[in-house]
Order: sequence, then structure tokens, then C-alpha cells
Amino acid sequence: MNRRMILYMPLQILKLEALMMLLPMGVAFFYHERSAWSFLYCAIGTLAFAFLGSAILHPAIKTIYAKEGFVIVALSWVLVSAVGALPFVISGEVPSYVDALFETVSGFTTTGASILRNVEALSHGLLFWRCFSNWLGGMGILTFFIAIGNIADGNIHIMRAEMPGPIVGKFVPRAKDTAKILYVIYIVFTVLEMILLLAGGMPAFEAITHSLATGGTGGFGVLNSGFADYSPYIQWVVTIFMLLFGVNFNIYFLMLIRKIRAVVSSSELWAYLGIFAGATAILCIDLRPIYENVSDLIRHSAFQVSSIMTTTGFATANFDKWPEMSKAVLLFLMMVGACAGSTGGGLKISRLLILAKAILREFKKMLHPRSVTVLRLEGKALDESVVGNTLIYFVIYCVLIGVIFLVVCLDRFNLETAISATVSCFNNIGPAFNAAGPAKNYAGFSDLSKLTLSAAMLLGRLEIFPLLLAVFPVTWIKK
Repeated sequence: MNRRMILYMPLQILKLEALMMLLPMGVAFFYHERSAWSFLYCAIGTLAFAFLGSAILHPAIKTIYAKEGFVIVALSWVLVSAVGALPFVISGEVPSYVDALFETVSGFTTTGASILRNVEALSHGLLFWRCFSNWLGGMGILTFFIAIGNIADGNIHIMRAEMPGPIVGKFVPRAKDTAKILYVIYIVFTVLEMILLLAGGMPAFEAITHSLATGGTGGFGVLNSGFADYSPYIQWVVTIFMLLFGVNFNIYFLMLIRKIRAVVSSSELWAYLGIFAGATAILCIDLRPIYENVSDLIRHSAFQVSSIMTTTGFATANFDKWPEMSKAVLLFLMMVGACAGSTGGGLKISRLLILAKAILREFKKMLHPRSVTVLRLEGKALDESVVGNTLIYFVIYCVLIGVIFLVVCLDRFNLETAISATVSCFNNIGPAFNAAGPAKNYAGFSDLSKLTLSAAMLLGRLEIFPLLLAVFPVTWIKK
């Protein structure tokens, strides 16, 4: 096991984070805010620590295998979150480090859960940092590092550990080139949304921050009212882009190389769009007594389904006040999530398709014990290891949600608050129901619950295995 590389790589990621802090620092200086200095101090301190550590730990061998990839990803995300919380505390705008850590973990994991009672009281620099963390975490912090640098052999192991979904492959032979393609698509969509929001009359700062948060399907905003006060045009633009960012980015690559037949035949894409259309239709029927105007009814239903399904977490209405059927559909969508290879969270559409196919195969085996059925997804035969890993993932997923739910119950919230907050944070949604609803926040939770839910966000974003393997003793045994 290349332990020096495991410690060396996160230090390189900290260097990148320090440089990224210069952007919110510039925003804060532009608005003449004192928070600019907190970013400057934090960036200088982080760079000094990272360069010193890198000089001491510089590895002779830079090869990374699967084991190292998992641990590097887990350790990097924990360190990035821990350091990213410092500007909130140093500026004094979020005095509690636990609160600042919760907010930062929520940002980088693209969850969007917040402890802020008044978002608009935050300085522009910190508001930008929150939304920028959504964008950085959406495609993956380490994936971004791979796209702009190349310091290790075996980068694909890092991408597989960080990218969401049961199957991660390369578009092109080199992992670095794959990362570049992903980020080019990501940046183009983000900029396009900014342009369309500006065209709709949204102020420049809000257009930039909301586009960053939408791109990462993170859901951090800059207004207490969320998207409720924006025009129908802006709400529709965000609805569409949330859906676009929830699509497997492999689809966009296939479109670029003109493999339209493969796009049209994608079972994951059709299932994703089908669930969106079906859930929107159910909400429209259930919410008909609340919204007399049909256009308002469709818009609010589509926006909220898109927001929750892609795990973005924006809101145009307080859906906690909606009928129980609509809330039940949203709770279901929290667990379904977006497509694999997207910036969204949740179980993922492809994983649900694999589970469904595996269950049907078992039914067939009961009727025809001697039959042999090969599971297929997107026209390709699935390796049995992928099916097995998916089943194991689902079991661990359910167990962890149960454990986290029990810890949150210590706060003595009602069951609706506890279970919805757990499911929402684990699946990187953000808002939940009742005391954690879209019109409220997580400020009333205890420090224990905040730390537990922060761990839930990391577990959900990294798809469980990297964090579990990082703390598993066998992982560190030399072989």
C-alpha cells in the first residue's frame, strides 16, 4: 500500500482548494467586505501547510491502485471540508465550527442543507463560496484536479471512487482526458444557464451563484425565499437545467460523437425521464385544489420534482404544506435520485434498474430453476460482480440510514422530521419535512446530529464505500 501517496494526494487537493478560495476573496473585495481577509488568511495558511507536508511526504512511487484510490478520495473530502469551513469561522459570520463544518460539508457534497436562519445576512464572499463549493463538489473535487494536472499513475481509480453510480468507465483511453471532457461539458452548461438567467432579468451575482449551485445540483441559494419570488421564465430555466445536470454525462459525450442511436436506446435515460413525467403528473393531480391556474400547477410540480429527483433542493413553494400524497412522492424521489455519472445524488436510476432486473431474474429462477439469465443494461451484459456490488450497496445503504435515523431521533424531533432529514442528507437533497422543511433549516439540531448528518452527506456523496474502507483496519494492512 502506497501510504505516502495516500497522504501526499490530499495535500495537493488542499493546494487547489486554497487557490479556489481566491475567487470568493475577490468577490468579497469587490463588495468591500471584511470576509475577504478570512479567505486570504485561510488560503495562505492552507498553502503553507500543504507545501510543507508535500515536501516531507513526497513519494518516490506515484502509482495508485484501487485501494489507494478509495482512501485518497475519502481523506481528501474530509480535509477539504474541514479547511473549507474555516472562512466562516474566521470571519465571525458562523461562529460555531460545527455549524460551519455542517454548512461546508453540505456545500461540497452538493446537499444544500443549511444551518443559516437568514441567508441574506451572509456576506457576498461567503455566499459565493457556498455556491462555488456546490459546483466544485458536483463533478468531483479530485476529478477537477485530474483534469488540470497529472501527478499520479492510476487516476482512473480515483475517478471510480469519486464519480457517482455503480459503473464508471472512461470515454477515452486516458483518465485525464475523460476528466477534461466531463468538465468542458459541465462548464458549457453552467455558462449557458448563467446567460439564460441574465436574459430573464436575474441580477448578475444571483445568476452566477444560482448557476453554480444548479450545476452541482447543490441547491444553495442567496435569498431566504429561494426561487419563490422569481419569474416563471427563470423557474422554468432552472427546472430544465436541473434535469440536464441529472442526466448521465456519458449521454452528452455520445451526442458529441454523434452516436444518437445509443442515446435514444438508453434505458437509464428513458427511466429517468419517465419517472420525472410520472411524478410530475401525480403532483399535478394531487395539487389541483391548491393551484387554480394550470400553468402555475404544472410549473411548481415540475420544478419540485426536478429539484428533488436531481437532489438539487431548490424550492418555489413550501412543499412541507402540500398534501400527504405529494410529500410521499417527494420522499420517494429523494431516494431514487438522478442518473449515474451525473452531478446528482440518491440511489441512482441505473442502480435501481439493476436491482429490478436482479429481482425479476430470481423470480424466473424460482419458476425455472435450470434457466440461466444474463442481466443487461444499455445493451451490454452486466458482470456479476457489478450486480453483487449493487445488492451489497443497497443493503449497506438501508442499514446506514437506519443507524443515522436512530442517532437523529435522540434530538426528540417527531418521526417525520427525523426520517426525512436522514434520508434528505444521506441522499444529498437538503430540505426535508417538518422541522427541516424548505421554509426552515437545521439550526435547531444538536451538535451530535449535525456531525452525524455531515457524515451522512459524505457517505451519500461518496457512495459509502470510500469512507467505510478508509476506516476499515484491513484496508491499511500491507499486502
